Amino acid sequence: MTKLRLAIVGAGPAGIYAADILLKTERKFDVSIDLFEQLPAPYGLVRYGVAPDHPRIKGIITALREVLDRGDIRLFGNVRYGEDITLDDLKHHYHAVIFATGAIRDTDLDIPGIDAEGSYGAADFVSWFDGHPDVPRTWPLEAESVAVIGNGNVALDIARMLAKHAEDLLPTEVPDNVYRGLKASPVTDVHIFGRRGPAQVKFTPLELRELGELRDVDMVVYDEDFDYDEASKTAIASNKQVMVIDRVLQSWRKRPSVNNAGGEASRRLHLHFWARPVEVKKDASGRATAFVYERTRPDAEGGIVGTGEFREVPIQAIYRAVGYFGSPLPGVPFDARHGVIPNHEGQAIHQDSNERVSGVYATGWIKRGPVGLIGHTKSDAMETVRHLINDQASWWQPEDPSEGAIPALLAERGVRWTDLEGWHRLDEHEVALGAPHERARIKVVPRDEMVAISRGE
Repeated sequence: MTKLRLAIVGAGPAGIYAADILLKTERKFDVSIDLFEQLPAPYGLVRYGVAPDHPRIKGIITALREVLDRGDIRLFGNVRYGEDITLDDLKHHYHAVIFATGAIRDTDLDIPGIDAEGSYGAADFVSWFDGHPDVPRTWPLEAESVAVIGNGNVALDIARMLAKHAEDLLPTEVPDNVYRGLKASPVTDVHIFGRRGPAQVKFTPLELRELGELRDVDMVVYDEDFDYDEASKTAIASNKQVMVIDRVLQSWRKRPSVNNAGGEASRRLHLHFWARPVEVKKDASGRATAFVYERTRPDAEGGIVGTGEFREVPIQAIYRAVGYFGSPLPGVPFDARHGVIPNHEGQAIHQDSNERVSGVYATGWIKRGPVGLIGHTKSDAMETVRHLINDQASWWQPEDPSEGAIPALLAERGVRWTDLEGWHRLDEHEVALGAPHERARIKVVPRDEMVAISRGE
């Protein structure tokens, strides 16, 4: 039986699903998979990209853990692709590589003043409140009034974490430094802005409904945003998800806080629709002081046009949640416009010639861009794996495919890698930290500490 030695770079859902699908479905080859992850712990976006008060989504970790715990995939954590291990190394030791590195940077929002002090990317804030080891331990939470730009689930996560009382996060795995930072926040008003109307939002009903359940937070919506055009009425009538979103928003319109009429909560969460970002105003020192937007309206062709009416909301901080963007990988083609590895159904290609790149594949957000929920990653991985199996003629011919070669190489380079046993050690440590406080876990944040615990040092 032909041996297939495969490297997968990225141990989030995309990488783990690809490994699982290959091992479960492939019968022609004897498959051996090594999973490389730049962080000391696996699970990627599920551990470091989902708000800590989302235990249902975190449940995906259980399924991912079952895959890793079968014992037929090796994990090399704390290994940086392009530094600790290169594409030439992979060619020397494997027949092919699948990149599943995701999209972790913020998409730019090109408006005047977006560089103001107090202007942040959503991805950086998510990394902070999820205890990512490579971001600062502190976050400047000094604003009373905050703008969040975007109408997707990430925008709602940002707004919810800012508006929610820190004590209500204590049962979760929120890191201690994050709890302390949020507890000291003086925020009273969080404003969410979307360019389109309530029937065109990108968030899911569950996410929206959760906002309305926040303790001591009034939901503020504005009657002027609900003068629906025919396309919106059709969407509400024909799409169950849009129908539920409309039902939730309509229920909020009946609350006393609607149109700022005055609820009794200490914090308010405002939803502004038909609002195109125009400018972030700054004071003489460069600090954000106001967000300027233009009211929009439907153009009868599925798009929007500006109305020429400009409004200004005083704010001291602004978060852009307008999408994530992939990062280039050394030695691998990169589409700088879309933030992905250029590919045909997961087979990497050269962008200028459309020629195949032998041995190189992609799956997940680095393949298709940051669209779709985590569940979409499975079908995505199936497509990539199918091509990889059928491409045997264009696999690399490794000089040393032995399984002992990689640990020896990393040891020679002084890389303090972590393995699956080490992740179990760290996992148990975090759960034990949380137990006395009746919390799910308390995350270890510093990278060196994560590595030391994982390696039993």
